Amino acid sequence: MKSLKFSIITLFLIFGSTFTFAQEEKKLSLNDGTIGDQFDFVIKRSNRYQDFKVVKSTWLTTLKAHTIDSLNALQTKLDDTKQLVNTQQTEIDALKSNLTKTQDTLTATNTEKDSMALFGLQMSKTSYNMLMWLIIAALLVFLITFVYKFKNSNSVTKDAKSALAEIENEFEEHRRNALEREQKVRRQLQDELNKQKG
Repeated sequence: MKSLKFSIITLFLIFGSTFTFAQEEKKLSLNDGTIGDQFDFVIKRSNRYQDFKVVKSTWLTTLKAHTIDSLNALQTKLDDTKQLVNTQQTEIDALKSNLTKTQDTLTATNTEKDSMALFGLQMSKTSYNMLMWLIIAALLVFLITFVYKFKNSNSVTKDAKSALAEIENEFEEHRRNALEREQKVRRQLQDELNKQKG
């Protein structure tokens, strides 16, 4: 009974290891799989001689060709990636340049929007508003001063006209009085002359 169990277990172990070995053999191939799998195939399938492995030269040639093909494919991918990176870097540089130009244009537009031209000079809206209000205030002060001076001058002119009219009236009165006196003196002189003649 023990030998039967031992035989069955041994049979299962042999069958299982053969099955596992067969699966490994199916997975590993010199023409399929990754380079690592191909190296594993060569290492496992090669013969041993003392501490050395004896490998078929055709396997090494095939493995070398596959390795070179893989390296060439990787180099091609790397070159394509470098070209893509260079293209993207050129695009990034162009976009940065465009962004800088756009920011400069935006700054100039904002400056122009926030400023006004007066006599060919650019000044901020705040300065422009302050200057305009200062000019308006100066014109108002000038207008008030002009109105005050005009009223004052008009009053002085009226007073002067009134005084001139009074003086003219007095002068006219004085002239009449002087004329009357002169006529009176002439009459008296004529009377005296007439008295002396007669």
